[in-house]
Amino acid sequence: MIDTRAEKLAHILVNYSLEVKAGENVLVQATGYEPAFDRALIRAIHAAGGRAFVTLRDKTVDRELLMQAAPEQVQLQAELELERMKKMQCFIGYSAIRNMNAMSDVPGDKMDLYNRNIWKKVHIEQRLPHTRWVVLRYPTAAMAQMANMSEEAFEEFYFKVCTMDYAKMSKAMDSLVALMAKTDKVRLVARDTDLAFSIKGLPPVKCDGKLNIPDGEVYSAPVKNSVNGVISYNTPSEHEGFTYENIRFEFKDGKIIKASSNDTTRINRVLDTDEGARYVGEFAIGVNPYITKAMKETLFDEKIAGSIHFTPGNSYDDCFNGNRSAVHWDLVLIQTPDFGGGEIWFDDRLIRKDGLFVIPELLCLNPDQLK
Repeated sequence: MIDTRAEKLAHILVNYSLEVKAGENVLVQATGYEPAFDRALIRAIHAAGGRAFVTLRDKTVDRELLMQAAPEQVQLQAELELERMKKMQCFIGYSAIRNMNAMSDVPGDKMDLYNRNIWKKVHIEQRLPHTRWVVLRYPTAAMAQMANMSEEAFEEFYFKVCTMDYAKMSKAMDSLVALMAKTDKVRLVARDTDLAFSIKGLPPVKCDGKLNIPDGEVYSAPVKNSVNGVISYNTPSEHEGFTYENIRFEFKDGKIIKASSNDTTRINRVLDTDEGARYVGEFAIGVNPYITKAMKETLFDEKIAGSIHFTPGNSYDDCFNGNRSAVHWDLVLIQTPDFGGGEIWFDDRLIRKDGLFVIPELLCLNPDQLK
């Protein structure tokens, strides 16, 4: 039996997000795969004239490989995956999560080996700048549990979010893009947060369903050495199999000089991956009207209406602030009243308060206007 919701999502990914053209190679990389969705993607890719290539992966297998692999094996795997990626014009990557903590006991040096080789060389240096790509999650019982919802209710929520009218959202984002393009100074204020930085000269980018599903953010990047102050994130973040909470960073001249969390030693190890990990590669404003609370899944949480994320690590090429890193860790601060409120200021002008835009040109991005 064909799930029409999966067919609709596959059509959006292939024809809206990637705009697959005749003769193009499209790599589908599925982790914890869903065969019915894979088949829907293959049908949609070939209907558009493309050629589908599929890699099926499993977290428990990935874990075992990392636990056993010597450095030269990981380096060889990176070389092989890099050569394949170079032959692709498009990439669809999705995870059907069975266990958020599947990699939690992989030693830090093994994860560093993966990040410096496969993740950095194949994905950051090749896929991101040289293919048209889109990444997403697929609904599972584990995701429903993270969202504190029944499986049926979560599936309804998921497909509503992922197949929303992204063209309408895209048009509404234009006003925020225009404002950010002429902004110099940004100030973020919230509970135990007072952070200032510049985005001058760094082009804002709207995320309107082309790269992530679900989507709904406009991002820029801070001038690398301009960040000063304190930020305290109020959403949990799963990273490499561990859930971080109560993350707090202190910045001086762009660098994280003090970091704490529910595991301060562990978070500092992540930030010591390389020199760029203690600098910030992205500043983004979330606007998806259907996502209102965190569920420890970054692709959803970073789009929460009324949120921002401020990202240690690598900067994207289309808004490059000079920072390179094997790390790109989207950490979310929600500024709605239920999460303590907060403010965003552009050049000493209040543009958003307690999660709602307050200036005329941005009212179109408030949830009641996007639904």
